[in-house]
Parts: sequence; C-alpha cells; structure tokens
Amino acid sequence: MTDKTDLPSASRSSSRGRPPAAAMEKFVPDLVEHGAPIRGEPQTLESRLFVQLQVFTGCLDQDAVIEAVRSSGLEAAVYANVNDPRGVGVVLMSEDPQLFVDAGRELLVGPAFTDLTPSPDFTMLGRTYASGRETDLADFLLHRVRRHVLDPDQAWGVWYPLRRLGAFNRLSRGEQGRILMEHGMIGRGYGELALAVDVRLECHGLDRDDNEFVIGLIGPELYPLSKLVKDMRPTAQTSEYMQEMGPFFVGRAIYQAPVPDASRSDQPD
Repeated sequence: MTDKTDLPSASRSSSRGRPPAAAMEKFVPDLVEHGAPIRGEPQTLESRLFVQLQVFTGCLDQDAVIEAVRSSGLEAAVYANVNDPRGVGVVLMSEDPQLFVDAGRELLVGPAFTDLTPSPDFTMLGRTYASGRETDLADFLLHRVRRHVLDPDQAWGVWYPLRRLGAFNRLSRGEQGRILMEHGMIGRGYGELALAVDVRLECHGLDRDDNEFVIGLIGPELYPLSKLVKDMRPTAQTSEYMQEMGPFFVGRAIYQAPVPDASRSDQPD
C-alpha cells in the first residue's frame, strides 16, 4: 500500500485545496432573455432583434439608394451622413441574422451601391437584450427598436459603439445597478419630453473592434441628441468606467420603411 506522503509532490500540490472534479459546478449557458415576472410567472423569450448599420461614401445619387432599399422590401432606414456630403448610412433589422449575409448583402452590392465606397470603421452590428425588468418582454426585444428607427417623426440619429472598462464587470450587481440608474435617469428625462429615444444593443463578439454595445439616439431634432451625450458625460458610467466610445455616425433619415403592423403600439416608449 502506498502512503499519501509517497505521492509525487506535483500530484500532492495539484490536488490540495481543489474539490474533486465531480463536485465542481457545471456551467449551463442561459440563451433566453428574461423580463419582469407577470403575476408570479417568469417572462422569457428566445428571439431577439439584430440591427446593423452600414455606411458608404461617394454617393452622388441618393434617390437611387432610396429606391433600391425601398424595392428590397427589407426593414430598413437610410440616413444622409451629416459629416460627409457624399455619405449615406443604411440600417437593416431582422430577427434572423442570416439576412445580413443574403438579402442584405444582395441589396448592398447591387447597382445602386456599386460605385459607393464602404466605410467599415462605421459598421455597427448588435442585438436587443433584456435587463430583467421589462414588463412586456416581447415588445421590448422585437418591436420597440423597429418603432423608433422607422418613426418618420424621429428623423435624426446619432449612432455609436462603446466599450466599458473591465473593472465595471467586477462590481457587485447592486453597484452596477446604481451606476446604470444614474445614467438611465438622464435618458428618461429626455424621453419624457419627447426629445430623444434610445436604441440599446449588445454586440459582444459581433464587433470588429471588440466593442460591447451599440447605442442609437433618435429624435425629431439634432441639438437635444448632442446635449444628451453631453449630459451623460459626468455620470459614473461614462466618466469612470468607459474605455472607449465611437466613432459617431450622425445622420438624418431620408427613407424609412413602414413600421410593421406587429410593431405598432399605443403604449409609450
């Protein structure tokens, strides 16, 4: 019989302080979105909306671009780029991300875009996500963004990606919630005055530059959107835990597809 003290030192040190493999917790991925419980019953949904912004320069015929996007039948908006007189941005939306590599790609390599030059630094791709507090989970994940992007009364848009410092992820959930609440309170103030609505998308693993979120600020006028960005700067999230923001795409909608019937709602956003 071999005594424990006769085991090789490497074997003894590797097992010291570690639970047996069978006792280690198993990680089970959670691939559904969770909203606020309704009458004690959980709200979950496996679907979410994917949103992509593609930007081009060299556009001398924006009418041709508008007609191509309209004829495609896709859920889309076209922006004139404020900072590039030859620039346009196209926002595409779908619950199936395959759209971006089939029908979406077919549109964006078609005749109306042949002479345009892509601006990949501005490409943004994200997905809707839930925080666990949504009272109508399906509406929040699938319809709210569509209403905002396709609303003819909300023509101005400021779109940008961002990445937080890793230190934010090490905070307790309570501290994270406090920081996000401060940030969200400012956004709600603008929303209550109908000055701005927001699009918030996660893009973990989807972004070329390892950004974590895509933000769209949308409203009837440009100035309040700029002021909203300014008012967010002193918050703890932006001033202490933000690693990088931008580039910023600023545009005014020159075409918006009709809002799908399923996305129409009388409830306030």
